[in-house]
Amino acid sequence: MGAVPHPCVDIHTTPTPQPSIPPWFAEIVLIASYLRSHGLLDALSAQVRVVRGRLGRYEVIDFLALLFGYAISGERTLQAFFDRLHPFATPFMALFERAALPHRSTLSRFLADIDGPCLDAFRTLFATSSYLWGWTQETIGGLWDRSGQRYLVFDIDGTREAARQRKLPTSADLPPAQRRLDALCGPGYTGHRRGEVVRTRTTVLQMHTRQWLGSFGGRGNGDYRGELQVALHSVMTYLTVWDLPVASGIVRMDGQYGDGSVIAAVVATGIHIVVRKRGYRWLDDPLVQAALAHEPVATMITRESQVTYEVFDLPQMLLDDGTTPVRLLLTRRAWKGEPISVGKVLGKWVYEQFVTTLPAEGFLATDVLDLYQGRGAFEGTLADEDREGDPDRWCSLTACGQEFWQIVWQWVWNLRLALQAGCMDAPLRSLEWAPPSDAPTQLVAMPVPHEKPTYGPLEWARSYAGRLGAEAFPLQDDGTLRCPTGAHLWQSETRQENAFTQRLIFVASDADCAPCPLRSTCLGRTASGKRGRRVSAVRHQRITSVLLAPLPKIAKEAILWRDVAGRQLRRSWMAHWRQQTVTIALLPAGVFLPPRPPRAVRSHRRLSWQERLGRNACAPLLLSTIQVTGVAQRVLDLVQSHQ
Repeated sequence: MGAVPHPCVDIHTTPTPQPSIPPWFAEIVLIASYLRSHGLLDALSAQVRVVRGRLGRYEVIDFLALLFGYAISGERTLQAFFDRLHPFATPFMALFERAALPHRSTLSRFLADIDGPCLDAFRTLFATSSYLWGWTQETIGGLWDRSGQRYLVFDIDGTREAARQRKLPTSADLPPAQRRLDALCGPGYTGHRRGEVVRTRTTVLQMHTRQWLGSFGGRGNGDYRGELQVALHSVMTYLTVWDLPVASGIVRMDGQYGDGSVIAAVVATGIHIVVRKRGYRWLDDPLVQAALAHEPVATMITRESQVTYEVFDLPQMLLDDGTTPVRLLLTRRAWKGEPISVGKVLGKWVYEQFVTTLPAEGFLATDVLDLYQGRGAFEGTLADEDREGDPDRWCSLTACGQEFWQIVWQWVWNLRLALQAGCMDAPLRSLEWAPPSDAPTQLVAMPVPHEKPTYGPLEWARSYAGRLGAEAFPLQDDGTLRCPTGAHLWQSETRQENAFTQRLIFVASDADCAPCPLRSTCLGRTASGKRGRRVSAVRHQRITSVLLAPLPKIAKEAILWRDVAGRQLRRSWMAHWRQQTVTIALLPAGVFLPPRPPRAVRSHRRLSWQERLGRNACAPLLLSTIQVTGVAQRVLDLVQSHQ
């Protein structure tokens, strides 16, 4: 015992080391109690299994205990987490009814051994246990349109993590370089992140509760279409467990998913969609051209930049497959010559396209556009994720192992939300998303039914330098073209390029072109062949008469958005438990491991799943006492009882 002189306080020191209990241990105690009392430890042990490699006496539940603790702790590295946990390894593992603490190298081998079936089983258990608990149909929020119909909004978007790699010398004398992250990362778009290779992660977020519904990763830019399918499956699973129709879901996505085939696949599921459309072929559609020739249905002014947008609503458009009906919202603003990153410049206007399947009687065109712009809240949630735990950090060098860790992190995120919401009886926040509508009935351009389509004038193909252009072949009254030497080109094909564009192809006889003195000038680089000259032109369908039809009767009520303060709930929960005192008193009773069978016995049989699970099971003995302060009775009831 020593003393440090001080005029105001009496300071005493002792040479006996006594490690301080980590500030996150109190939260681990509560969440481990929740997992045990709700039967999730038994479910994890029985349903999530992996064929063990060099993992010693440990099973999946041992490593899940570590991963849950790692996610709750917020430590930046596994080594830092193990260093802080090591003095309290015995009570920590006892919380999960396990005996010994695995080494972090054993954890790495476990994550490397995780395969697809193991990951799928864990993902299924995450969905069935995380979506419902702690919430009711009233507390999960929603969006009510102008007719009183309720929807749930989901955001599907990708995030990426870049990895920096050293530049290695390459020569014939050196073996090929092997990168540790080859199974995880690949070349791709890095965005603003510094690095040579990236990994993309598609995430699904329920926007009213800020619950994560899934995480699906891929090398490089990823397989965004395949990841979208499993993300949509997560959304439909969420709606199913709440006994809600699929049509009550709204999925918001950015322009990465704006291809016609991708939109058609989402619409086929029955979920409503709000997405930015890629490609601007629709601007040539005669119906769109007719709509642009009339007054817009609305005008919007952005708050930040004060830019005025004209909005056009076309509720009867077909995707490229010709069978999927969607609603097209077209916006345009004046172009002042500045470079643009989003949109299409045509003449003096910048056009943008948005596609939705939301009904016009419940959502005005401006309501849908405001709903799409609300996707910015998703970026804020991703920033909170990086700040509170950063699940994109490398925890495993295999794809399944990395996703396994990220699902654990999302489970902890959802638990914090549900526990704090249940403790506080947090009321739903209600926001008037759009005020009551007093606008007159909107008229939109629609084609006249059964009108025979007509086409505009021919637009001849451009020519390149050193070759006679299409202007040298005038069109004759008999429908043929006449070349400069007097030969004729007849129309050989009328090709329907899309629903509103035809291409006419004129060809000359090979016998006429072979002896022609202008052959080299006329054919250019193809003059060495034997084929005759070809000239093509396109013509676009036009609608001679457009019906200005009113939209279906739109209700006048306001659009309401109800949600919970997710960020406040999570951070209040974390801040409270990191301020509480935890005391651990170890009792003299030790951990007695079961005797190991002789080698002759072990070499001729395999352990059953139950025998393997029992090798590191904690004996039913009181090993330590843990005291946590600041635990209200409401918290105990929520943690220890089923919903």
